[in-house]
Amino acid sequence: MLKNKVLNTIEEYGLIDTGDKIVVGVSGGPDSMCLLNILNELKEFLGIEIFVAHVNHMIREEADEETAYVQDFCDKNGIQCFVKKVDVLLKAKDDKVGTEEAGRTVRYDFFEEVLKKVNANKIATAHNSNDNAETVLMNIMRGCGTSGLKGIEPIRDGKFIRPIIECERHEIESYCTEYKLDPKIDKSNFENIYTRNKIRNILIPELKDKFNPNIIQALNNLSKMSRLENEFLQNESTRIFEEELKLTEQSKRDAVILDLKKFNKLNKAIQGRIVMQGIKSVLGSTQGIEKVHVDDILKMCEKNVGNKYLTPNKNIKVSIEKGKIIFEKM
Repeated sequence: MLKNKVLNTIEEYGLIDTGDKIVVGVSGGPDSMCLLNILNELKEFLGIEIFVAHVNHMIREEADEETAYVQDFCDKNGIQCFVKKVDVLLKAKDDKVGTEEAGRTVRYDFFEEVLKKVNANKIATAHNSNDNAETVLMNIMRGCGTSGLKGIEPIRDGKFIRPIIECERHEIESYCTEYKLDPKIDKSNFENIYTRNKIRNILIPELKDKFNPNIIQALNNLSKMSRLENEFLQNESTRIFEEELKLTEQSKRDAVILDLKKFNKLNKAIQGRIVMQGIKSVLGSTQGIEKVHVDDILKMCEKNVGNKYLTPNKNIKVSIEKGKIIFEKM
């Protein structure tokens, strides 16, 4: 049963604890309705409360019908439902970003808003193993490092959980049929406009047909192994960063200063992670920092000739000075 598979995932990754209050992101499609129905059935067993957050993107004609469907399901099952209508196309235009990015920002901002409103502590989204396989392939084609092979993590930041991440799409669709959920189908998923849709509708079927019928499982196995290896490397990098490299320097406020000599003796895989950690320690994020920036910083550290500096973006300066690597805000 799919419910048992979800319970195993929850237990394996420690996704849910007794007493959790969980905001469930629900679009009305098969994945989110499967997730909602399973959590609703398990809420007493798990000792949790659930709330629904639904965003109407105002893009398709069916959007209002989907909203009504989600609200009706919640009413019938005594689940508190929060709805937000946003013109995502207009927001994308105003923010000068793609429609997908604008929609994702709206959704996650609303999830956080509902989380605070009901004093919840977790947000559940309906990513499944097909989504994860698609993400891994997208990252490979973008030229990702090993961290990109992790795909979609079952739990992120201790708050975002994906209880059906190990369920395949065909299992989810069968579950919806069995429980007569009658989810709404987003027809835009079949339009090969976006990269993800091309991977889902063209590349993966071709890989299944011509190379490996179990490609979804194979990519998820790769993802799982990569997560474990990345976790080890990240933990080791953090230990080295904090215990062996980090220096205290009163003359540089809001800066992170590392021992250059010790840094240059490290393996390059660890060095790259430490550079990212140094940037994150100063800025709180590594958004916009790409492999080329890290490579340039590593070359600068390796040469160590005179005083040099780089500015990976307008917010941070990384410099070499008297045997030290200094990360500081601009």
